[in-house]
Amino acid sequence: MIPCVVSDAGRDDVLMLGYMNREALARTIETGIAHYWSRSRQTLWSKGATSGLTQRVVEMRIDDDQDALWIRVEVAGSGASCHVGYRSCFYRAVNLPEATLRFTEGAKKFDPVAVYGDAPNPTQL
Repeated sequence: MIPCVVSDAGRDDVLMLGYMNREALARTIETGIAHYWSRSRQTLWSKGATSGLTQRVVEMRIDDDQDALWIRVEVAGSGASCHVGYRSCFYRAVNLPEATLRFTEGAKKFDPVAVYGDAPNPTQL
């Protein structure tokens, strides 16, 4: 299992963090579309298979210890990568030193209930 930082190829901001096992990495290289291993569901998944928001890999890098990946992607559709509807999974910033949260995105790019059919976990909003 290897962590994979995913950023927007055009803007270089971080969209998400996923994990790849050997099969996910091989499928990503083979197809040019990002595949990940779901640790919670214990299954391989192709990003965008349900939502249509596929991630086409533009560049893939591996770190100096060869234990982490960074991929730069182009996202289909609305450009969102977060399953709760925001463009980036990192849509909340921590204000330091008071440790309060603020949203970095003003609006969701899509309605996750319409796409996935159920409400996302409220802790992920």
